[in-house]
Amino acid sequence: MTGPASSGEAARHLAISPETVAVFGRPRGVQGSFATSPDEARDRLEPTIAPPDPVLAEAFGRPQGSAETLQRDPLATYGEPEASDSPADPWRDPESPASLDQPALETPSAPEPTEPGPKLGVQDVLFGKRVGWHALATLGVLALLVGVVGGLIGRWTAEVVSPLNSDSVQLSTGDRDDNDAPRSPVAKVARAVEKSAVAIDVRTSSAVGTGSGFVIDENGYIVTNNHVIAMAANDRNAKLEVVFFDRKRVPARIVGRDTKTDLAVVKVDNVDNLTVSDLGNSDDLQIGQEVIAFGSPLGLDRTVTSGIVSALNRPVPLRPDAESDTDAVIDAIQTDAAINPGNSGGPLVDDQAHVVGINTAGLVPGGGSIGLGFAIPINQVVPIAQTLIKNGKINHPQIGVNASSVRNDRVLGAQVRNVVAGGPAERAGVREDDVITSFDGRTIESADELTVAVQTAKIGEKVPFTYWRDGRTFNGTITPASD
Repeated sequence: MTGPASSGEAARHLAISPETVAVFGRPRGVQGSFATSPDEARDRLEPTIAPPDPVLAEAFGRPQGSAETLQRDPLATYGEPEASDSPADPWRDPESPASLDQPALETPSAPEPTEPGPKLGVQDVLFGKRVGWHALATLGVLALLVGVVGGLIGRWTAEVVSPLNSDSVQLSTGDRDDNDAPRSPVAKVARAVEKSAVAIDVRTSSAVGTGSGFVIDENGYIVTNNHVIAMAANDRNAKLEVVFFDRKRVPARIVGRDTKTDLAVVKVDNVDNLTVSDLGNSDDLQIGQEVIAFGSPLGLDRTVTSGIVSALNRPVPLRPDAESDTDAVIDAIQTDAAINPGNSGGPLVDDQAHVVGINTAGLVPGGGSIGLGFAIPINQVVPIAQTLIKNGKINHPQIGVNASSVRNDRVLGAQVRNVVAGGPAERAGVREDDVITSFDGRTIESADELTVAVQTAKIGEKVPFTYWRDGRTFNGTITPASD
């Protein structure tokens, strides 16, 4: 079965050419894979490499003249003759047009460079006979003309342009016949009050304080705030001085002081011709009325500021600190006149130069006045000052309760926290947790308002009041006693 199939496959093979046999066939006489005789190998035909196609050689061969790289110049042209950089020769170019050229003249050669000679000095020019006398004369005339013309121009400009400096100018200040007269209402008030307002200095071994005050009696009595002289009162070695408007310094003594109203009286001796302040009536003050504050803010004595009355009967608490033992609530006049530390104790006056209050406190959260100043009304100052001058101390009315402010949807006022046994409040029927809403005709909305209302009452005289208890309101009378 295999015979016919093998014959068929042999019949389909193509005939092998003699040349193929000669190249790829075994050498004659060789049965295996290697030749057995060098002579026989020489008789064998070897393959030869035909020369490359010229187009392929130009495209893929090495550039002409390059033996190291196959890279070609991207700007070079191949197969075209390179243009010659030599200038065109019209004698060798039959296409060139006829034209004229430069004459055939001999080109002179450039002379050899020479070194510069020595420079001429003044002696060489004038006496060396190297410059002509006529040239020197011309230069001299030109120099003379330049000098004359420059001098004339300078003289002309000096006469036309005025000088910057002069000793003949006299400035006028516009003197007036009434130069000393006050030219504003505030200036008029300042003129009237300046001699009665004083500065008060307190100096200890460790601290210095400055405040203000004003003369209230020709015998040398001066009223001020307690917190101004508190350091002197608590330190026997402290130095207390009063400074008048003419900078005269006089030692002072403390007559009396009151920590509950922040008032004090000091006295100076052997001072003649004192100017006494003209005291007014603080009960007649109106909101919006003009006022002027005097004092020594931040140590700047004889300072005047002006403003208006912003509010009346403003309760302001004053608490003790490291420099003062004042523990008071004042029934203050509120003003927007600038009041700063050092103004304390100075007079607050109206536009008629009447003292209506004593500057006591300023609300200064940022370190300076913001238009919230407070003064004790003069009608409250006078009786206390008189009592201090007479007795050196003063007693205050009290009703025997401690209270705190209360504000809720049911009641607004001063809530009683405790009642002193046997005191005026207990005798009037007041109990703990009662809320006092009115005292002596004054509406009470806080504990501070109750404090100032009690202080303005008189010891031993009955006062009407209203209080709230368990949702009901009651009226009664109470008789303040001495503290």
